[in-house]
Order: sequence, then C-alpha cells, then structure tokens
Amino acid sequence: MFVNIQERGKKQSKLLRQAFEQNKLAHSYLFVDANEIQALNTAYWLACLFNCSGTEKPDGTCQNCRQIISGNHPDVLLVKPEGKQNLGIDQVRLLKEELAKSPVQSNVRFFIINEAQKLTLPAANALLNLLEEPIAPVVTILITNNTDQILPTIRSRTQIINFTNNEKEKGKSAELLANGFSPSEVDSLEDTAKLDKKTRYFYQEMLEHNSLSLVSAHQLAEMAKSKSEQNYILFLLKKWAQAELNSSNQEIGARMLKYLLEIDKMQYSNVNFRNLLDFLALQWKR
Repeated sequence: MFVNIQERGKKQSKLLRQAFEQNKLAHSYLFVDANEIQALNTAYWLACLFNCSGTEKPDGTCQNCRQIISGNHPDVLLVKPEGKQNLGIDQVRLLKEELAKSPVQSNVRFFIINEAQKLTLPAANALLNLLEEPIAPVVTILITNNTDQILPTIRSRTQIINFTNNEKEKGKSAELLANGFSPSEVDSLEDTAKLDKKTRYFYQEMLEHNSLSLVSAHQLAEMAKSKSEQNYILFLLKKWAQAELNSSNQEIGARMLKYLLEIDKMQYSNVNFRNLLDFLALQWKR
C-alpha cells in the first residue's frame, strides 16, 4: 500500500514527509484528487508516518500502523457520507466534540473528511470555525474531487495539495469526477445511453414548450431509481444549460440554470425526484 502511494504520488508524499521531518505539518490540508481513493490512502499514510514506531517510517506493520490502516486507531478519525447524499452538521459537531478530548496514543490527532464537496452549508460553516481556532493538537485533512465545491473561506485556511496532475481520468468519468460525483457513483453509472437519450428529449421538449415534457419528466423519474442516476440527469441538464449560456442562447441558458439552482435547494429538503422534474417542466412552460 505505502509503496504504491509513494510511486503514484511521489511529489505529494515527498512534500508531506519533508513537513513531518521538519516539524512543519500544517494544521489543515485540502487533498484534491479526481479519484479520491489515492488522496484518502495518502491521508492514512501521513497518519502512519506520524505514529509509526518502526525504523523505516511508515512501515505499515507496527501496531500503530495496523490500527490506522484498519480504522481502529483512537486518534485517527474518518468522516464520510456513509452512503448519504450530504455530509451534515451533526458529523462536523462530532469532530468538534472530539477536539475537547486529549490524544490517547499519540501527540496529535488526525481528522479526515472524505468527499468534502458534499458538506452542507451549515456543516461547512461549522467546519470553518474548527479550522480557524483548533483548540487541540490536530491535523484536519479534507479530501475532494472538486475544489470549486469547497467554500473559498475553507480553501483559504488549508494547504492545498493537488494529486490530479499525476493521473487524469479520461472521458465521461473525468467529467463526472470533476463535478462532484464520487468514484463509486461513477462506477454505478455504467451504461447511461437510455438516460442520455431520454434526458435530451426532456430538455428539447421543454425548450419547445411541448406538453410532452411532463410525460417525459415522469418517465425519467421512473428510469432513475438511484441517487447517482438522478444526479446524473441533473448534471446533464446543467451541462446543456451552461452550453446555451456560453452560446448565442444566453437568455435560455440563464433561465434554465436559475430553475436548476432552485431544484438544488429543493433536493436538500428531500423533495421527491419526480416532483423536481415536474417543477422544472411546469416552470419552463410559464
């Protein structure tokens, strides 16, 4: 595992090792990687480097390293969406509560937040307070595949380490990863040909003020059973609207994006996906 990390992220691991050896680790990092798995592994590698009791640090075999790699070290905490669409404020509050505790086996605690682009606004604001005034020895590592979805105020308080220059995903996968989809969500979207076609019909019917757009909305909702499929449909609609905005159809693009941003807000309130598409079709007909 550690050999692979240093080969794939040689520049990044060298930078982090130098900071460790010079006792200059930042109190917060933002790891950016199109495929977040490498960045997450590097976060664990850094925690092992700090806590390893072997001579060749990190050896991956000492008790501390084994505990960290297995997710059982009391001073290394991982926060992730756990299959949910968002990272909520309760998960960040848990970290703030942990700050009041002293390290158990180490001098520094490591807080790792995976898929940080999924932080809700309240959670991001709570995290901002944690980053501004850490009241305990802690290194916080945020991992994201899209820096644009991280609040600028959070970005400014972290040291950004970019992994995406080493290996770039190609084609549709890269585009989805760059727009906030997780690697597991991208993997679940194997064959999207039918969704692509039906979503394109829906988009065109709206632009033509065709009453069939409501029928297409219901058909799309029936086709898109998973959250990743639903988010993919909204991604396509935003992509096409953005293309309109960048062309001669700026008014159409701006109007479509306005409604799609409203849908984003409605999603946070757990509005049914069919109702979201109905809303879009009905708003467009006005």
